[in-house]
Amino acid sequence: MIPILPTISTTFIVLSAITVAVGWYLIKQGKVEAHKKTMFWAAVFALIFFIIYASRTIFIGNTSFGGPDHLKIYYTLFLIFHIFLATTGAVFGIVTLLTGYKNQLIKHKKLGPITSIIWFFTAITGVAVYLLLYIFYRGGETTSVIKAILGF
Repeated sequence: MIPILPTISTTFIVLSAITVAVGWYLIKQGKVEAHKKTMFWAAVFALIFFIIYASRTIFIGNTSFGGPDHLKIYYTLFLIFHIFLATTGAVFGIVTLLTGYKNQLIKHKKLGPITSIIWFFTAITGVAVYLLLYIFYRGGETTSVIKAILGF
């Protein structure tokens, strides 16, 4: 059975990456207002992803890798790489959005393409993590800090 919350959250990160690509296309066409609206929605989709992901992690827990033991180290290294990308992408994304909204266009034009590329790789690696945890292999144990604290 496919887990509903990870599927929904992964869908939102993919929607975010797609809207970033559309926004990039729109600005290349000189459609500034459409670009702004599209990038706003890209940020909303990313925020929805984060809210679902964080809520699930806090209240339900993290799912460990359930694949073969000889692949766990590779999965873990890949996951660390993904987390680094996601964190970097989020920081760059916030800064890029702020420079756009503050009309700091020189900084925004320099940061935008870098941020977009980081975000594309974040989405791709995020989908790969999802596939490895829930599709290709059966997810391992799910542990929750809240459950451990409360004794569930």
